[in-house]
Amino acid sequence: MWTEEDVTLVDISWLKPHEEIKIKARDKLLDMTIRWGGFTKPVLVDSVTGALLDGHHRLSVAKQLELSKIPAICLDYLSSDDINLELWPSAQLNKITKSDVVEMCESNNLYPPKTTKHDTLFDMPPILVSLDELR
Repeated sequence: MWTEEDVTLVDISWLKPHEEIKIKARDKLLDMTIRWGGFTKPVLVDSVTGALLDGHHRLSVAKQLELSKIPAICLDYLSSDDINLELWPSAQLNKITKSDVVEMCESNNLYPPKTTKHDTLFDMPPILVSLDELR
């Protein structure tokens, strides 16, 4: 079970996304994040490569706010049984592997929005990390 103690603050510059975002969804989240005064859910990151697994819109919000850090749960993606990878029904791919995701993160390309779906065995812990702490 993940708890608030499992959340660390990571440098935004270390993170490598693998999917594009939907601007309207980002803007809605940006507005909510400003109203809350912080982040209420951590992103999910591969501890080895910095591959961003879940939280592309949150990362974009952090960049819009010119933050230097973001709350994250870090795990060894390729060897962890705590996370499963699936494709969204609307994805334009027939199959995908964890290695494919890491390779995309290390390339200069991105999958379309909502291509991959990462399910974890444990729910993300509720948090509130203030914007001031992330500047």
